[in-house]
Amino acid sequence: MDQDALLEAVVIPVADVDHAQAFYVVLGSRLDADFPFDNGFRVVQLTPPGSPCSVQFGTDITTAEPGTAEGLYLIVSDIDAAREGLLARGVDVSEVFHPDSPGAQFRADEGGRAPGPAPDHASYSTFATFRDPDGNRWLIQEVTTRLPGRVDAPQTSFASVDDLAQALRRAAAAHGEHEARDGGKYDENWPDWYAAYMVAERAGTELPT
Repeated sequence: MDQDALLEAVVIPVADVDHAQAFYVVLGSRLDADFPFDNGFRVVQLTPPGSPCSVQFGTDITTAEPGTAEGLYLIVSDIDAAREGLLARGVDVSEVFHPDSPGAQFRADEGGRAPGPAPDHASYSTFATFRDPDGNRWLIQEVTTRLPGRVDAPQTSFASVDDLAQALRRAAAAHGEHEARDGGKYDENWPDWYAAYMVAERAGTELPT
């Protein structure tokens, strides 16, 4: 395409629109729209916290069987905190795991999964799963450092307070190592170093040392 094409919404199939809406609101999603029409058509749109993409469901919006959506991703910077938040909202969420064989995160039978986070919490490699009331299956994936080229250079903002806080913690830890390599000398320009580190990490470019 010769212009931006933003993925704005993903349709998921549900049987009970009101029940599904209540569930996603409990998750913390923002209710953007609930439009019923005289001919029976109804569309509901909700947006997960900090997400640029929304989910839609309703009546006469898809011919897919309720509960057949799989591999829906929610990306977080701290999967343990995300899982605890879901549990606190009454969501039945799996234990944290990492794939022991390629693609195991997509298997409904949960085979090929190793318990706990990936070694060193490797970015893109740690997951948890949950289902909505209809059985649509969501993957929570921990992403802390983007692969090169996965984020456009200008798009290095942070989607939420928690996302920014986690980035600051990682920058602080890396800056501590930076100061130690410099003989433990205080770095009065630490704000510039933090900023460079956080933008580079977000954009997937080379990190400062």
